[in-house]
Amino acid sequence: MKDTHHYQATITWTGNLGTGTSSYRAYERSHTIEILNKPAIFGSSDSSFRGDPSKHNPEELLIASLSACHLLWYLHLCADAGVVVVNYSDQATGVMVVDKDGRGYFTEVMLNPIVTVSEISMMNKAFELHERAREFCFIANSVNFPVKHHSTINVK
Repeated sequence: MKDTHHYQATITWTGNLGTGTSSYRAYERSHTIEILNKPAIFGSSDSSFRGDPSKHNPEELLIASLSACHLLWYLHLCADAGVVVVNYSDQATGVMVVDKDGRGYFTEVMLNPIVTVSEISMMNKAFELHERAREFCFIANSVNFPVKHHSTINVK
């Protein structure tokens, strides 16, 4: 049996400087991402594409979504397996290529989680569960490029 979930977001372009898209340089890439009952996210394109570097861009949000999804599955699997995680951080990175026609695509995302567990006896299982988290992550299962991880496990 399949369980179906629906999500909704409203994205509003806020970058009309008065003449709309009359030319490539005539408008800002600014936009607002709104999800009911949650704080707004102020976005733009990457600064390489005339965006505002102080705002989130879709490429960063994609990497953040992959990292957060992995984190949440990892914590779930650790809790089920009796692995007590006391700290977790990730410096996720991604590689995007833009071809000569201007079409861009990601070739890889690398997650670099640093996990601290409460006991040394949990280290091996803590390493193993990263692969399982990758298998279950909804976002990673939805992209057409590899999502890899290089994990570090420490003991409290």
